[in-house]
Amino acid sequence: MNVRRSAAVLAAVAVIGAAAPAAADSSPSPSRAPLPSALYGDGDPQYDGVWRQSLALLAQHTVDVEPPMAAVDWLAGQQCADGSFAPYRADTAKACDTKTMVDTNQTAAAVQALAALGGHDDVTRKAVGWLKSVQNEDGGWGYTAGGASDTNSTSVVIGALAAVGEKPAGVKKDGKSPYDALLKLELPCEGDGAGAFAFQPDKKGKLVANADTTAAGVLGSLGVGLAAEPGKGTGADAACEKADSPEQAAANGAAYLTGALAEDGHLVSALPGSEDQPDYGNTADAVVALAAQGATEQAGTSLAWLEKNAADWATQGGPAAYAQLIFAAHATGADPRAFGGTDLVKQLTATGPSAPEKAAGTKEEKEEKKDESDSGLGVWWFVGVCLVAGIGIGFLISGRRKRQP
Repeated sequence: MNVRRSAAVLAAVAVIGAAAPAAADSSPSPSRAPLPSALYGDGDPQYDGVWRQSLALLAQHTVDVEPPMAAVDWLAGQQCADGSFAPYRADTAKACDTKTMVDTNQTAAAVQALAALGGHDDVTRKAVGWLKSVQNEDGGWGYTAGGASDTNSTSVVIGALAAVGEKPAGVKKDGKSPYDALLKLELPCEGDGAGAFAFQPDKKGKLVANADTTAAGVLGSLGVGLAAEPGKGTGADAACEKADSPEQAAANGAAYLTGALAEDGHLVSALPGSEDQPDYGNTADAVVALAAQGATEQAGTSLAWLEKNAADWATQGGPAAYAQLIFAAHATGADPRAFGGTDLVKQLTATGPSAPEKAAGTKEEKEEKKDESDSGLGVWWFVGVCLVAGIGIGFLISGRRKRQP
């Protein structure tokens, strides 16, 4: 699961968002052409348009906000004929060709969002078909088709598979599943970074621990996506054990994250010269991963740190940043409408086309509405809920910036 910052990062690490460096939304687009009115954010979408749109729509879905249909249609309309998605296609009337820079991360994020919203089975089916067609022999995925498998890309694709009801363990290439790929990218229990995930092996074949990649690896190992529900796993035991299953790999990764967050409650930037700076987006990703694993204590502590400190970052980061914080609140059971004095839902909605918000209501009010719909008196409400209640998973993955140390 943070926000893609630049083309340089994208080219350097060829990663996700959930691994995905993104162009900052806080600056106006340098493009002369006006941005699509249905697009979330006002930054140049060249490198992250589909990613941030997907995160925004998925985040709204988790809090029962019905996105504008124009925004959903814009996302679906970005798809290429082969099922893949590029970060941004200004002219969708022009067919994709070999120069169109499609990638697995944008495609998988779009699947997660559209599957959750429902009503786009043809789009998600074609997208998943394309993802399967570019699966590597080790069972994983790279950022681009044919690229070496990395933890972040493999994990965000797992989230997409789960979102459409596929069993990731059964999606194999040459007998290898995505979980086989992830297990090979987790560090052993001996030495530095025990239990963490590496983005990819370095040039010498060594695995180097990466905290944000580990957050992605935990979610991938659990078989969930960006908008993970709380309590999927069994906590984060202090002892690292040999990872002979995805479940153990997730537990090991969560234990590593707990240790990385224990002192300050947040992760620090891995960018050269910024090592002492908090990394808000990756901390949010880690909160989602820990909550999904069931490591609620550290997840809650780090969420509280985000509530106190992440407001300015989210304002600068735009829709993908707001979405990451909403995912963190959702995974821990917190209220994103009262997030350290900020209404994240309102702020996210303000970055895109306006749309009416569904009233959450109390449990009793929901039951009353359900009774009305069952009796035929609340049909309009029932139909409205069904339109947006398609079950899907939505890391890491985030518009994340994936970095190989």
